[in-house]
Amino acid sequence: MTTDATATAGPTPPVNGEPFRFFDNREKYLMFVTTTSEKAMVSQRIGRELPLLEPIPPAMRMFDAGTGNGVVLANVLRHLHKVMPTVPLVVVGKEFSMEDARLTLSTFAGRLAEHPETVFVLTNMAYSEAPALFPRSPGGQAELQWWDVPLEGTTGYEFGTQISELEHLLEAGWQTKTSEKTGNQVYARPSVIVLYRSDRAFALHDVIPRNIGAPQPNGYDLVLCAQPWRSRTDAAAKVRSVLAPCARALNPRGRLVVIQSTGHDPGMEIIRRIWPGDEPFATPRIQLMNELERQLADPAQGEAVHVHFEHHDDAGALFTYHLHAMPNEVSNRISMSTSLAAWNAAVYVAQIDDVRVADAMEQLDYLTITNEVVRKHGGLWFQDESFVVVRDASTPPSSS
Repeated sequence: MTTDATATAGPTPPVNGEPFRFFDNREKYLMFVTTTSEKAMVSQRIGRELPLLEPIPPAMRMFDAGTGNGVVLANVLRHLHKVMPTVPLVVVGKEFSMEDARLTLSTFAGRLAEHPETVFVLTNMAYSEAPALFPRSPGGQAELQWWDVPLEGTTGYEFGTQISELEHLLEAGWQTKTSEKTGNQVYARPSVIVLYRSDRAFALHDVIPRNIGAPQPNGYDLVLCAQPWRSRTDAAAKVRSVLAPCARALNPRGRLVVIQSTGHDPGMEIIRRIWPGDEPFATPRIQLMNELERQLADPAQGEAVHVHFEHHDDAGALFTYHLHAMPNEVSNRISMSTSLAAWNAAVYVAQIDDVRVADAMEQLDYLTITNEVVRKHGGLWFQDESFVVVRDASTPPSSS
C-alpha cells in the first residue's frame, strides 16, 4: 500500500475551470455496464415493486430520473408488461447526455411492438422541471423545443427504422453549454420528444403530453431514481436537487425507488489500498430518508408532502452485483482484460476523477493490487442499497 502524496490526495481541482462529472467518461461507463451485472440487478430490485403499484386511471405513469443507456428502463418495462399487459403506459425519461438519449431511444422499438398502448417521452430538463415537462424560467419556457412523433407501422423493425432517423432531433435538442453561475454543463435549450404509435393515437389521446405552455399534470405512480448523483455530494443537496422534486411528483400511493452504492464491498477495498482514507459514499440511506422527510415538511420549500418509507431495513435494502468473469480466471491466472475491467469497475463505482486515476496508473502497480483483491474474494462484487418512498394518499401531487 502506497503512501505517495499524489495517490493519497483528495479530489483534484476542476479541469479547465469545469467541475468533474464522472458520468461524462463514456469509455469507463460503457465498459462498466458491459462487464458487470449492475443493470440486471438494479432492474430486478425495481421489479419487486411492480406488483405493489396502484396506478390511477387513465394510465400507469412512470418517471425515470436518469435513463442512462436505457437498459434498466427497458427491463422494467418488459416486466411491467407482464404485470399490466393491457394498461396504457406513459413513460417519461430524463436524460442529459445526447449519447445516452440515443441509446435509450434505441431500446424502445421493441417496447412499442410488445406494448402498443405506450407513450414514451424523453427530455433533457432538470430534475425540478422534467416531471412536469415545463421549464421553470421564462427564458426556458420561451425556448422550449417540443417534437410530437407518431410512429407508423406495427413491428419493432418499422419503429426502430423511424427512431434511428431522429438523430437530427437529438442534435438540435441535446446541445449543452456551461452555466455562468455554477460552471456546470446545462442544457442549451429545454427539449422534449414524444413517441407513440400512430395506430394508437386515438385511444391514447387523453394521456399523450402536449405542448400546452404550462406544466403537465404530473402525478406518477412509479419513479425510478437509480444512482442519479455524484456520490460525494451532501444529503441536503441530493434531496433538494433530485429526491424532493421526484417525491413531489408522485401520485397518492405512488412509489419512488431510490438506489445508490454503499461502498461495503471488495471494490472499495481496491480504492482504499490506493487512496487510503477516501470515503466516496457520503450519504447512507438513513441520512437521505431523514433529510427528505425534513425538506418535504419545510414550508419554505413548498406545500408539505407526507410520505413514508418501505423496504429500507437491510433485508429489503441491500443487494449485490458482480463483475463478469470465468470461474477459473479468479482462482488461477487473471487475464489482462478481466484485470482492467475490475479496475475500471472499482474506480467507476467510487467515482474517482480521471486525473487521480491517471496518477495512480502511472505511479502504482494498480493491476497487482486489483488482482490481489479479486483473488482474495474469489471475484469482484459491489453492494447497492435501496429504499422506497411512498406518498401518502392524503397528499395530491404538486402541479409543477
